[in-house]
Amino acid sequence: MINLSKNEEGLTNAINRAKEYGITLPTFEQMKDPSLIPQEIKEKLKDVELSETNPLNLFRITWKNEPQKKGGLYRNLPNYIEIPSELSGVKARILMMIGKWFPTGAHKVGAAYGCLVPRLITGQFDPTKHEAVWPSTGNYCRGGAFDSKIMGVKSIAILPEGMSKERFEWLETVATEVIATPGSESNVKEIYDKCDELRATRENVIILNQFDELGNHLWHYEVTGNAIKEILDHELREGQQFFGSCFTTGSAGTIAAGDFLKVHYPTSKTAAGEALQCPTLLVNGYGAHRIEGIGDKHVPWIHNIRTTDVVIAIDDNDPMNIMRLFNEEVGKQYLVDQGISQDLVDQLPLLGISSIANLLMCIKMAKYYELDENDVLVTVSTDSMDLYQSRLVELRDELGQYDSTKAAIDFHHALLGQVPDNLEELTYATRKRIHHLKYFTWVEQQGKTLKELNAQWYDKNYWTNVHQMTPELDKLINEFNSRL
Repeated sequence: MINLSKNEEGLTNAINRAKEYGITLPTFEQMKDPSLIPQEIKEKLKDVELSETNPLNLFRITWKNEPQKKGGLYRNLPNYIEIPSELSGVKARILMMIGKWFPTGAHKVGAAYGCLVPRLITGQFDPTKHEAVWPSTGNYCRGGAFDSKIMGVKSIAILPEGMSKERFEWLETVATEVIATPGSESNVKEIYDKCDELRATRENVIILNQFDELGNHLWHYEVTGNAIKEILDHELREGQQFFGSCFTTGSAGTIAAGDFLKVHYPTSKTAAGEALQCPTLLVNGYGAHRIEGIGDKHVPWIHNIRTTDVVIAIDDNDPMNIMRLFNEEVGKQYLVDQGISQDLVDQLPLLGISSIANLLMCIKMAKYYELDENDVLVTVSTDSMDLYQSRLVELRDELGQYDSTKAAIDFHHALLGQVPDNLEELTYATRKRIHHLKYFTWVEQQGKTLKELNAQWYDKNYWTNVHQMTPELDKLINEFNSRL
């Protein structure tokens, strides 16, 4: 459960800081349904840029922002695109929700909000003395630093040194402190080690670890899950069924949306994705990979393994090559020549590297289950190519200029040529095997109890109790706002 016990001194200081900075906190209901946001705030947002560290942008933590850089308000439906069969090579419909139009350009700003706000509204986090530590393999620490800056909170962003140059350049403008740890995507333990060092050497740090913060899980369950359901309610046609969802796991926050969808579509399947070069879920494997934003070599504490039906590993060469196909001018022209609409081609830069991996998961899932045009799959585009332009430059330097021959190979092999390999349909026993991997990170290394680890598996109310916390959180947010 998320701890909601109050510290009155810290709460008073948090309220005073909010008054000083002109902060009002959005509720979960408002993030799901921006029509509930007060008109006064909407009017003020018309003069605010999406990337601006302005407290009003807390009210843009929603999937429904209008797709514009300044002054946008809200759409009736979340931002999404459909990937047609001409591009996917499968008959099943693939719907992809777009994260670019969150502040920071990625949905992790919402997950970070879900982790920090419960502590603020209870006074457990005192902005006059505490520093927020945001350990991450990418976008989460960006979202945390952004939220912290808005709320007048000192922030420490921790991420591997091998992450894209754009991430570090942006963080230097927002975070109070940026720490680069050894390695890249798969070096999560090194991030944890740095957190342990900070705990031991600094008195007032509070670690907001996306991999074990249930607020991350809950935010995606409520906000991302509801957003996907709204799209399905709009898109499902007579005779069609929602078959399942695919999410590269990373912190395992986004996959919580699959839990929500199973409540409303009990027969739907949820697939967890990872890199083939680090197949921890698939075969207890390890290694390094290039799908930025999905850390590996452990199972996140907040991953509800019992509701995961399929594990799919993606060869990181494929999203890297498809990234060039989708973004190099020669590649985009090749797609148009193959009959892909210019409108869709123009939108493909909305997909970052892990987003392309999500698309490939859907293709593998559709082929494995032999889905047809009456089956619908959903996934998300966590971020866009705005954060990966340096990776394109690196690939040009490494592999040479992109040409139509390379585009043809990437289109027919890396995209249309996907096969349902490196995929496992989970049984009770294989789910339990994955759940057991949590022991080695969380009980042996990170101080979790064996009792709670077992509760995640055996207590049928464990995850339900977490999912039912939103009304209480919204009540506390409203009480906080009433004291401003």
